[in-house]
Amino acid sequence: MYLEIVTPEAILFSSEIDSLSVPGVNGEFQMLNNHAPVVSNLKEGTVKIHVHSQSNLELDDLNGKLVPDEADDMILTLAISSGTLELNENKAIILAD
Repeated sequence: MYLEIVTPEAILFSSEIDSLSVPGVNGEFQMLNNHAPVVSNLKEGTVKIHVHSQSNLELDDLNGKLVPDEADDMILTLAISSGTLELNENKAIILAD
């Protein structure tokens, strides 16, 4: 699946991923490849991005907003205050604040 995270300041992330967990308004949920189309509002919480490898990612360019999880370096985390998610045909876009 392909993920793009966009904020008013910049595009924070744009890459292929294995799975994605987000803080939906009705609770946290996870999406994998070939997930049904989804549009959801997001609440304050942590977006968890499960990547296959960090070898092609440039984390220094993200100004410290997207950080590896302490327990598992194959999970990147991003704290958000709110946002919107759209997933369709294995492409997810998060508009985050």
